[in-house]
Amino acid sequence: MVSMDDDLPSRNSNAKPGSGATRSGASGWTAEMVETASAISSDIWDKCAGGENPLLKHAFFKALEDSRSACEATGWIPRHLILKNNSGQICAIMPLYLKTHSYGEYVFDHSWADAWRRAGGQYYPKAQGGIPFTPVPGQRLLVDPSLTAEQARDARHLLAEACLGCVEQLNLSSAHITFLSKAEHDALTQKTAAGTSGRWISRLGLQFHWHNQSYTSFDDFLARMASRKRKSLRRERRDIANAGVSFAQKQGDDLTVKDWDDFYRFYLSTIDRKWGSAYLTRDFFDQIHQTMRDHILLVMASKDDGAVAGAINFIGQDTLYGRNWGSMIDIPFLHFETCYYQAIDYAISHGLARVEAGAQGLHKVQRGYAPVLTYSAHYMNNDQFNDAVADFTAREAKQVEREMHELLSWLPYKGES
Repeated sequence: MVSMDDDLPSRNSNAKPGSGATRSGASGWTAEMVETASAISSDIWDKCAGGENPLLKHAFFKALEDSRSACEATGWIPRHLILKNNSGQICAIMPLYLKTHSYGEYVFDHSWADAWRRAGGQYYPKAQGGIPFTPVPGQRLLVDPSLTAEQARDARHLLAEACLGCVEQLNLSSAHITFLSKAEHDALTQKTAAGTSGRWISRLGLQFHWHNQSYTSFDDFLARMASRKRKSLRRERRDIANAGVSFAQKQGDDLTVKDWDDFYRFYLSTIDRKWGSAYLTRDFFDQIHQTMRDHILLVMASKDDGAVAGAINFIGQDTLYGRNWGSMIDIPFLHFETCYYQAIDYAISHGLARVEAGAQGLHKVQRGYAPVLTYSAHYMNNDQFNDAVADFTAREAKQVEREMHELLSWLPYKGES
């Protein structure tokens, strides 16, 4: 470990960013920085993360890093923060990366980076708290559930302070915690609270989630829709079936190496058509198959006895998290069926409360996915720039809230369209 009092390299040096940091709080607890998720016991990590969201599991981060999907070469340098109590035991964790670009985050700050550059500064690297390539809302300041409410509040405060300390120590431009819970967001950004409040800037976003109203079947879900919208969804599903496409929902030990070979081929094909770059390596899928397959739902579409498309979902305690999809063919409504309707079918049959289908996509609203607010917190290591960004996000938040109100009127349900 490297003490926060030591002379660590600045952004303007050619040295590698610092590998560790410590700071003691009033409680005597100590924050440290570690270079990989593997440096933290999976039992301790998962205890702090809780069991609700599989994408917060140690196995998911370890697979991203060990497969070199999230590593220094791809612009994601792991520098996770841990908080130790007086006995030296880890009691809180903040997944943290030093980023050398702004891709794979889904909360876009490219314009901020450009403004920083035009002002003569160097925006990268920056500190990024969150899950790589994964716009799933949830806890970002992971705390041991055995702590008292007061201890947990102090632990989150100390982690956030340690993150800001790293920004200062490493001479980074900024820190960003994306898709954090509303409670965490409010604690960091409310200007009336003590400690870090007022130093973090609030930013709102929108996602689209499907909510299960105790439906007994997909037809039961459709029955709640206005007649015209119900007919539209039925036509989409019928057209896919008439095109000769069938679907299999695979999980756990039903998943095979061939399934992952096929899915990775679909994933690469779709990315190529979008002029993007593949974040995830083939090895990543092998690793999550070994460690997380009971939390995975792979929807596979077949036509003419061959697999042609697929979507990967992660199964949480009460939520299905839709992540990546890909296809080798272009058939109308194939994307909607593979990613959205199959997910709803699964959620209904397994009694899940929600389907979270990832970032963006206004087309989801007409298919029953309601707009919900997402939250992020940002800190800019320059007072003038901090004020400018705070002004921008405050004006942006008003637009986001207006957009959400408008989109709620687009929902296809009876009395809501």
